[in-house]
Amino acid sequence: MNSLIDKYNIPGPRYTSYPTVPYWDENSFSPEQWTQSVIRTFKETNAEEGISIYIHLPFCEALCTFCACHKRITKQHSVEIPYLESVLKEWKLYLKLFNEKPKLKELHLGGGTPTFFSPENLKTLLTGIFETVEIAEHPEFSFEGHPNNTTKLHLQTLYDLGFRRVSFGVQDYDPKVQKAINRIQPFEKVKEVTEWAREIGYRGISHDLVFGLPHQSWEAMEHTIRKTMELKPDRLAFYSYAHVPWIKGVGQRGFDENDLPSGEEKRRLYENGKKLLENLGYIEVGMDHFALEHDDLYQSLIQKKLHRNFMGYTSSKTQLMVGLGMSAISDSWYAFAQNIKTVEEYQQMVEEGQIPVVKGHILNEEDLIVRRHILNLMCQLETTFDVNNSFPELENAFEMLKEMEKDELVEINDNQIHITEKGRAFTRNVAMVFDLRMMRNKPETRIFSMTI
Repeated sequence: MNSLIDKYNIPGPRYTSYPTVPYWDENSFSPEQWTQSVIRTFKETNAEEGISIYIHLPFCEALCTFCACHKRITKQHSVEIPYLESVLKEWKLYLKLFNEKPKLKELHLGGGTPTFFSPENLKTLLTGIFETVEIAEHPEFSFEGHPNNTTKLHLQTLYDLGFRRVSFGVQDYDPKVQKAINRIQPFEKVKEVTEWAREIGYRGISHDLVFGLPHQSWEAMEHTIRKTMELKPDRLAFYSYAHVPWIKGVGQRGFDENDLPSGEEKRRLYENGKKLLENLGYIEVGMDHFALEHDDLYQSLIQKKLHRNFMGYTSSKTQLMVGLGMSAISDSWYAFAQNIKTVEEYQQMVEEGQIPVVKGHILNEEDLIVRRHILNLMCQLETTFDVNNSFPELENAFEMLKEMEKDELVEINDNQIHITEKGRAFTRNVAMVFDLRMMRNKPETRIFSMTI
């Protein structure tokens, strides 16, 4: 395995989209094209599958130095109401594009720290959206909760509004690791909020664990997993730490690179962690995610309905996902768009009646085909394509896949490519084989985290 790690541990995307953001063709994109693609997808899909909404709530009281999200650090809670008013104004701009009431299938509150906002203010925001939509049958409403500031009132308020899933960011219980990443939270606090959520009635409780953090050892990681098992969350995200300190504003300067595990050590954390999780009853679902058999994510995998978007893996597929808030990314299937990345500029654009999109990408025919293959690999661990009836450059992909077949990472049968159990750890590498935009324009500097 070590030789494979040496061979395949290269910078690569996580593929929450294709093309990935660094390869968006911004020169041929305009906000007008974006709104036209939204209208098209809404007309095609709203009646049957509905839409998703992602709301980016960017404020945090303290900077976690492992975080690569767009956020604003402040202890001033006076920012809450003006920001949420802007989000509702942005949503009204989208409502003007639709010819009928949207059917809301999926909604996720991400951050930042959504529970930075008071329960009362979150209720005002969500009520403002819910009164403009038709709630779909069996909706998926979820939010990210920080164990240190998620109150029982947060959980009850959101539950009463239809939320049934909550994800708590745990990362690691080792005090040395917590200090390095500036995320001090004792197990007792995580236990408290998890038990509150279960008592209230949440049917989908998830914990996020991260491997590859500074000073992390297998002994400490094993302790974290076993402590997590005392709470038995329905699903787990077991993420590889993405070290991208060169990206402006991510804050990954709280430790020295020498404090990070080597590629080999990091792979050991993953392999041992995966084995322990499976021994404890969890099943690997896609990349980085594990679930118990009763969880919707696992059921979606079995039924081949698993989907992946900017929110990660989801059991609800919609082609139109509207991202609201500063830096939020939207997806109409035919196009991607990202909002402006500062709070002040975001609020100003919305106030001026503009959908605050500043960059994006319109997918061409090739993009749509490649996107489908990469989604298949990320969600189903397999895809089918005819190398003789496709883009010429995919012939190169086929040759690269043959090399991966020799390494027992994939199996190739006629036109079907299947990622093996051994190859699961290298899913990103297999997907990269199809990434024609990256093949044509390989980055001269590092823009992605390492795949392992």
